[in-house]
Amino acid sequence: MYLRPFLTLVVALAAVLPCALLCPAARAANPVPMAAHTAVYELTLDKAMSEDVAAVRGTMAYDVADACDGWATRQRLELTISNRDGQDIHLVSDYTTWESKDGLSMRFRMKQATDTAVTDQAEGEARLERTGGPGTIHYTVPEERDMAMPAGTLFPMSHTEAILNGASEGKKFLSLPLFDGTGTKGAQDSSIVVLGWDAGGAAPYPALEGLAKGRVHIAFFDRGLPDAGATKPAGSPDYEVSMTYWANGVADGLHMHFTDFLMNGRLREFALQVPHC
Repeated sequence: MYLRPFLTLVVALAAVLPCALLCPAARAANPVPMAAHTAVYELTLDKAMSEDVAAVRGTMAYDVADACDGWATRQRLELTISNRDGQDIHLVSDYTTWESKDGLSMRFRMKQATDTAVTDQAEGEARLERTGGPGTIHYTVPEERDMAMPAGTLFPMSHTEAILNGASEGKKFLSLPLFDGTGTKGAQDSSIVVLGWDAGGAAPYPALEGLAKGRVHIAFFDRGLPDAGATKPAGSPDYEVSMTYWANGVADGLHMHFTDFLMNGRLREFALQVPHC
């Protein structure tokens, strides 16, 4: 099995999920308060698009904490991929962020491992000059270097806020630049389609009952040149995900499009955190 597409998309998607889908927003424009919470998702294979993939299973765990002047998040994704020869490959990504509530600064750290060997890392901080303005990313891992962020780039929590606000305002399509710290390529583009936004009703957990919710699809695109040897068609997204999204920033019913397989994610455990601020 060719692993590199799996590894790239596992980390990118796993790290974006808590931030593009699950994290609290950076600003308070959304009428529903964002939920500091803990969530665990059970991942199951929906469809294999490669003959070499026999089975895929895993979990994603999220912790989103109100750090008073910012939001602290941690996400851990674990996948076991079994091939037709009966070999298992264990993938783990661990991703943490701290983001200021004004949406202007962010610290990030990501580590990815395959069968205990570290395969990818990124660490550093990023700052915007002003809301809606340009900014700079300073990487410390894997090497010291700076990258410019274009004007309008959003950090993950502001990205979440924009999605929720757009959905509540009846918007069907959004195009938002994003920097989440999951890799070393800098900012990327995201294209969001809101497939419906309902007033709310029954939910799998009491804390979600009565909240507005809807189905959202997000596609992510690298802004730079494609990697040498890339096999995806020009102009196609690097990865995609859809989910049912509640107005407080919690998601369920995940459908994730990896390189060679599709996976579903179901909310298995959920609890609100006790507020400290």
